[in-house]
Amino acid sequence: MAKESMKARERKRQKLVEKYAEKRAKLKAEGDWEGLQKLPKNSSKVRLHNRCSITGRPKGYMRQFGISRITFREMASQGLIPGVKKASW
Repeated sequence: MAKESMKARERKRQKLVEKYAEKRAKLKAEGDWEGLQKLPKNSSKVRLHNRCSITGRPKGYMRQFGISRITFREMASQGLIPGVKKASW
């Protein structure tokens, strides 16, 4: 389980990205590179990192579900994810 501070930092970055997205797009279209440099570093979408929404795990992230592979396996076994069941043959 990731530290709460790491999860909070990612949420903070996400808010900054959303806040400055329009301004950033406008500056890019104009070619105003100095204006872009004055924006906060964390307002860049590149600095975001996908994390499991439940545990905060940064690796083994499944985009389609927004959770890590480990959490996915546990939830699928318990039948918590609709349309997903454990394969057996």
